[in-house]
Amino acid sequence: MQSVSQKQAADEMPLSGFEETRFWRASRFGGMECLSATFHTHEYALHAHDTFSIGAIEKGSQIATIRGTREETGPGDLYLINPGDVHDGAPGDAGYRYRMIYPDAQLVAGVLEDVSGRSLHGMPSFATRLPRDPQLSAAFTHAHRMMETGAGQLESDEAMFRVLAALFVRHGSMVLSQLASRERSAAGRVRDYLTAHFDSDIGLDELARIAGLSRAHMIRAFRREFFITPHAFLTDLRVLEARRLLRLGQSPAEVALACGFADQAHFTRHFKARTGVTPGQFRHR
Repeated sequence: MQSVSQKQAADEMPLSGFEETRFWRASRFGGMECLSATFHTHEYALHAHDTFSIGAIEKGSQIATIRGTREETGPGDLYLINPGDVHDGAPGDAGYRYRMIYPDAQLVAGVLEDVSGRSLHGMPSFATRLPRDPQLSAAFTHAHRMMETGAGQLESDEAMFRVLAALFVRHGSMVLSQLASRERSAAGRVRDYLTAHFDSDIGLDELARIAGLSRAHMIRAFRREFFITPHAFLTDLRVLEARRLLRLGQSPAEVALACGFADQAHFTRHFKARTGVTPGQFRHR
């Protein structure tokens, strides 16, 4: 892995000192969420998405933990995060600028079937989360820039389709691991219960009964399986539902109440920690 100084030496221009984010939805890709951002101090809390998270760093470096593995990445590295993969992110010494897209599994499957001309069996996924691939990183950055700047539809669409297909051909897999052991089954029951009751005030005793384990054992089993605590997972579920409600036009105050947050300030803090933007910014894009 390169050091921060080595990564920065490869950049032609230093990062500016301010932070900025641009968030939009690509209607030609089924409303796929897109983000370009520069961060110097913002740190993402542990979270997961219900979509793929695919991106590349243009300048600087980011330090990220994905499924319990911590690594520093910079220009030439890719982010290939599967739905449900728990991850965070923090700036390296000089901050970073990066670009991300969040395609859902249906969109990805459609792209792969279109390119290959064959039907897929099973869920597409990435076998490697942080590969070093300067060629595809540069191609992704170029396609993302074209989408952001409003380049011709055909040109920008083809560029992103080619990149998505190439990413899965080079770094993808069609098989996802299955739960097996008693602890994994217990963790799965807790996950399903949290998913069904995310807007309720759930306690540890309640989750321990669902798991059939002690409270401490339940927390250890859940964290071992999903790389996140039950509380953090619950907060992440609430943020995911909040994103859906904000997209429907509901106000941040209404969404905070509907999703089980204690108050709007609590909601805003957790939402920005997981998305990089405030609920108000997210709602108005």
